[in-house]
Amino acid sequence: MINRLCFIIFLIPTMVIALADDATQPIKVKAQTVLIDEKQGLSVYTGKASVVQGSLILSAEKIQLFSNQTEVTKVIAKGDKKQRAHYQQSQPSQSRFIEATADNITYLIQKELVHLRGHAHLVQGFDSFSGGTLDYDIKNDKVIANKSKDGAQRVRFKIKL
Repeated sequence: MINRLCFIIFLIPTMVIALADDATQPIKVKAQTVLIDEKQGLSVYTGKASVVQGSLILSAEKIQLFSNQTEVTKVIAKGDKKQRAHYQQSQPSQSRFIEATADNITYLIQKELVHLRGHAHLVQGFDSFSGGTLDYDIKNDKVIANKSKDGAQRVRFKIKL
């Protein structure tokens, strides 16, 4: 069983979802359940799942990795009622980690975009942003926050100059 699990983990496509240095680091995955469907280009990790590659740390109740057979193209992390999905990564433009939590986190690798939905919160350096949804454009170092559809989660931010 352990040999089989190790073999499955080695089948995960290389993730290019981090800093240049991060992309060369090994991928470490922890979960209670693993499902890998190479034909569909989908890997699903459930049960206090975490994916670590260099400075990138992604944790959630469920993490889905979508690939095109050569690289991971999209990552979706879904939290649960007890704990939201969590994203953390070092960025070249920031002196501190970028850290985010939300009910759902979608990372679009080629677009270098992190989309947070539901109780979205992002800390960038000494600044923090929250709202119903939040987009973090890594490449352009841009944050876009919006209220929730029902208006209950308004946009809030704190900036330290």
